[in-house]
Amino acid sequence: MSSSTEGSVRVPSYRTLLLICCTVCFFCYFGSYMRIPVVPLFAQSLGADTIQVGLINSSFLLMAGLLSLPLGILSDRVGRRILILSGLLISCCSSFLFYYSRTPVQMMLIYLFFGVGLAAFAPTLMSFVADFTPSTHLGRSYGWYTTALYGGMSLGPAAGGFAGQWLGFPPVFLLSGTFILLMVFVAHLFVPRAHQVPAKRPRKRAIRIMAGELLRNRPLLSCWMITLGGCFGLGMFVTFVPLHAQEQGLNLGQIGIVFAAQALFNALSRIPFGYLSDRVSDRSVLVVIGMLCFAVSMAGIGFSTHIFQFLIWAVILGISMGVAFTALGALISEVVSPDSRGLAMGGYNTCIYLGMMLSAVIMGIIIRETGYARAFLLTGTLNLIPLAVFYIATRRFIIWKSSVNKPED
Repeated sequence: MSSSTEGSVRVPSYRTLLLICCTVCFFCYFGSYMRIPVVPLFAQSLGADTIQVGLINSSFLLMAGLLSLPLGILSDRVGRRILILSGLLISCCSSFLFYYSRTPVQMMLIYLFFGVGLAAFAPTLMSFVADFTPSTHLGRSYGWYTTALYGGMSLGPAAGGFAGQWLGFPPVFLLSGTFILLMVFVAHLFVPRAHQVPAKRPRKRAIRIMAGELLRNRPLLSCWMITLGGCFGLGMFVTFVPLHAQEQGLNLGQIGIVFAAQALFNALSRIPFGYLSDRVSDRSVLVVIGMLCFAVSMAGIGFSTHIFQFLIWAVILGISMGVAFTALGALISEVVSPDSRGLAMGGYNTCIYLGMMLSAVIMGIIIRETGYARAFLLTGTLNLIPLAVFYIATRRFIIWKSSVNKPED
């Protein structure tokens, strides 16, 4: 991989920067998600009841959802590097603090602290990827990046569960913190400062002006809306498929296979469909196709009664998310100005976390009243509403983009 120089400053190449971001992203999420299967069990061992376990698990989603937007704005003002390093350091400290926690309340406070780190890290690194990526390569960049992200999110819980069974709960937190601490050093050494990144850096505008502009940006708002709907569905899958599948006679190992199938196809589909989104003239078409398949698969999961039915719909769900969300990330970077990307990605991440949290809170009540099949069908149907809004809102942007890129006679 080659790199150019500007004066005496070494400028990393696009491929080098993407490799750095994917490495940091993978191991940060791998380390953070090692704790996912361990935290509820550790909390129970400290005397937490079911309600307290639910509050602990949802606390970091709440904090990340609330802070992703303002911290995304902050990254537009102070730079990406300092927010990336701060988020990694907070995430690292939260793992080590779990090792010393002795009450459920302490665990809840630590997870809230972790939510701050996640809000600082996640939207900022996504924005940084868009900063150095050529506009013709946005789809493939987000394909590789989100593959690293979902790879870490998928392998982390498996590694954490194995380590917890072998070593016990507290050592998992030490391993988690060590992985993330290594990424603090990697980011400090290899994530360049703003003047070393080969990106166009426009003049910074007032936050009030940018916020007003984005709130009038219908394509962006529709991207946020469809993200909220999709992650509402993802939260439904993550939270209630284990209970639904168990009710249909699947054992714990089979449920794990269903989750692994969704995660594997979700991750692997992002690279080829990322390249595809760079080749099509209208990325929104991939979003529409992906979300239509997503809605159908949610309904299919609700009516599944056998492991093979669960597996088929889980695979379709994973592929549909890979198609839709890879194109969606690239599209968000296109519909906003470069100096607003942190804000835009902050809103995107806010929708991810709030969507998953709202699903866990609301759909439990719906399931109690209607059952799993109707609740999953309702979730899939509800996703058609933001999909319709997205399709209408992005038409004008695509027409404008086509007219701008149209060669003159």
